[in-house]
Amino acid sequence: MKRRADPYRDTTVIDARAPRVNQAVVGLVALAAVTVGPWWLLALLALQLALGLTLGRRWCLACVFYYEVLQQRLGEGPLEDSRPPRFANMVGLAFLTAASLAHVAGWSTAGTVLGSIVAALALLAAVTGFCAGCSAYKIGYALTGRKFVSCPLPPPVAGENA
Repeated sequence: MKRRADPYRDTTVIDARAPRVNQAVVGLVALAAVTVGPWWLLALLALQLALGLTLGRRWCLACVFYYEVLQQRLGEGPLEDSRPPRFANMVGLAFLTAASLAHVAGWSTAGTVLGSIVAALALLAAVTGFCAGCSAYKIGYALTGRKFVSCPLPPPVAGENA
């Protein structure tokens, strides 16, 4: 399978299906954490998001699973700007960190509410394709008077029909 973008080097774009796989994993694990426990699964998700955001997609387990297993079988999906999903991951990291700290502090209700928000929004995105964090990123552009312009896609590979 030929890819138009290398998932680990071409970080300005992302296969549009990759964030949905990540959202499904985050949503299901967060849902498990808030319904049957243990709460530290929220901290594990926060750590996983932090690793992926700081060290790259090779450190995101859901991303590696998508690119190395699913994409190999399904082919590359449409490419999109990676900034909105990255921002959504940062928001998810903030909520998961706050949920984990709330549990550590003994505020389990607050931790459960924060974890439930992550579970609900991640599962909504995975099922419907509507990403609240991605939309917030684009709205942020509009509120500052800037127009959101998606980054250019990588050029087609020589000899390949575009």
